[in-house]
Amino acid sequence: MSSSSIQRRLAVVAAALSILFSTVSAPAQGRWVKQAPFPEPDEELYGITANGKVYVLGGFSGGKTGRVYEYDPVADKWTQKKMMARPVHHQAMAEYRGKIYMFGGYVNQQVSGGLSGWEPVDNAWEYDPAADSWKALAPMPGKRGSAIAGEVGGKIYVIGGGVPQPNTAETAVLPTRPARSVGTNEVYDPATNRWETRSPMPTARNHAFYGVVNGKIYVIGGRMGHSFISVASNTDVVEEYDPSSDSWGAIKARMPTPRSGGASATFGGRIYAAGGEFQSSQMAATFRALEAYNPATNTWDVLPSMPLPRHGVAGAILGNRLHLISGRITPGGVGGPDTQSATVSHDVFEFTSK
Repeated sequence: MSSSSIQRRLAVVAAALSILFSTVSAPAQGRWVKQAPFPEPDEELYGITANGKVYVLGGFSGGKTGRVYEYDPVADKWTQKKMMARPVHHQAMAEYRGKIYMFGGYVNQQVSGGLSGWEPVDNAWEYDPAADSWKALAPMPGKRGSAIAGEVGGKIYVIGGGVPQPNTAETAVLPTRPARSVGTNEVYDPATNRWETRSPMPTARNHAFYGVVNGKIYVIGGRMGHSFISVASNTDVVEEYDPSSDSWGAIKARMPTPRSGGASATFGGRIYAAGGEFQSSQMAATFRALEAYNPATNTWDVLPSMPLPRHGVAGAILGNRLHLISGRITPGGVGGPDTQSATVSHDVFEFTSK
């Protein structure tokens, strides 16, 4: 091989390495520790922090939706609180001024032939942890489940989700029938109890990861084409939304491990994506992956993996700790009575550097 050919090949390798290291950076330092196990292990649990405590809402298996638990980090103790006013699963949630806001979600629906579907709802609620009380809010303009919700400037943006196929008689999402992901973007104002429509997300999806950094909302990965993982495709697309200009920016650095149905949390200017699931005709899997996106540098950190793979896991940041709670260790629709599905595990990644 001539010296010029060798030089050309080395240049190609150098360019490839440059691209790789521009999107994946050195991981933040930390360690995994165990905290009090979750009292009712399940999937489709969602975590959020309010007033110095972690709250886990949701549930799915056996029709046990709508549960609410409070975690006190000082006592390392879980306490069950008042159930959702209308129990749902796959709801979107955001915290604002000590209150927890919950939007949409699905309720189970039995249809002909014994099939079980997910019917999206348009309900919006405010949960007051201090009073342990629920208050109904103005309903969403449309029904959808598995959306994300991010608060910027005192307003809450509810983006994406999954719905039944439009222009049909379907009222629920079923794995054996067509359904659709949406890029719907609607903003709720707690001060006026009103909704407005905003610019839709370019890549319609549901079950996405997300976070808010410096006044912008980032939607990461997620599920395209359907709400059920058995008939959907995961994506690695990362998109940035600027509420101040109501605009979506250029595509960001791709997610290292495309997945959906995991936990999201934001700390130190980075958005953390934990767990998730994948299915194809050849494989069904859950992920241990913990990765962090840094919008300031448009790079990803790959952190030490979770002790257990899982999806439908609740995630929340409290202090310098990322709490990852319960979830299912087998993919959706996979397993049986002899398969351990949900875990009580409450794993905490304690950051020692950002």
